[in-house]
Order: sequence, then C-alpha cells, then structure tokens
Amino acid sequence: MKRIKFKFSPAKAMVAIQWLIHQRPRIDLHTLLKACYFADKKHLNEHNRPIFGATYRAMKFGPVPLEIYEMAKGEALWLAELGRDQYPWRIEGFRLVLEGNEGPDMDVLSESDWEVLAEGFDQSSRMNFTERTAATHGPDWQAANLGIMAYEDMILDSDSKPDKVAYLKQTAPFIRL
Repeated sequence: MKRIKFKFSPAKAMVAIQWLIHQRPRIDLHTLLKACYFADKKHLNEHNRPIFGATYRAMKFGPVPLEIYEMAKGEALWLAELGRDQYPWRIEGFRLVLEGNEGPDMDVLSESDWEVLAEGFDQSSRMNFTERTAATHGPDWQAANLGIMAYEDMILDSDSKPDKVAYLKQTAPFIRL
C-alpha cells in the first residue's frame, strides 16, 4: 500500500532549529523535536503539507523527526545538502547552544510555516517532559507501534480525510516544501 511521503527540506529544518534556539537558548532536544512535530502535524492538517516533511519515528518518549534529530546532533550528511561547513549551533549533552551571531534566514519559511512553528514552540515549551510525552502519544504514535509513523495517521479524522489522504498519496512526492 502506497504511503504519503514528502521530500524532507533540510533548509527549513536548519532555519527552524536555529530560530528555536534563539527563542530559548540552551533548548533541550525534547522540547525542540516536539515543537517540530506539533508544527508539522498542524501545518499538514491546515495546509495539506507539513513544514519539514521529516520521517517520524515513534519512540518511547514520543515522535522524533529523524532528519531534524540528526541535524540537531551535528550530522555531517546534512551539511553537504545545505552547502555548509558547520551548523550555527553545537550540542552539549541534550541541549543546543548557538555558535556565533548568525541569525536564521527568515525568508526560508513561509508565513504559515512561521505561524505554525511559533505555535508548536509555544505548545511544546509550556509543557514539562512528561506532559509533552503524553501529548504526543496519540493515535498516530500508537499506530506506528514504535516504528515509522505514517502521515496518513497524522491527518485528523473528518469526512474529508479519505479524499485528503488520496490526494496526498499522489502529490506529496512532488510538493516542494
């Protein structure tokens, strides 16, 4: 059965990570990764596309956008994709710290991307670790059974869900995020 699959946007992910660290210096990975999940899921439901198009793994403490997690930890593969020598942050334990004075490129994300990312950050940062974990253990996380989550399961139930899923199965690989 064909699944909805988007092409991951490393440029958007880098800008989002950088912006999130600017919002909360020394942001922890759990807060950052869940902010991205909340934002991607909300944008998918409101605008028929996620912001990042990441691959989500249902892990013990909630969904993890794998590519964003790799970037946050400093994975060199994504540097090549971005045409960079280094990230504008470093990881210290489970917290991210900015390096230098480079600000995020605000033009990389659309207005709706920014709006939903800010909402995702607000939602994630208002919760403690336990609350964030509980809030992300919904039907989409449960359906994955600690495997790869399906975008189909992230779409909220409605009368239009079958049509939306069918549309995205056909178009998602071609949507430029």
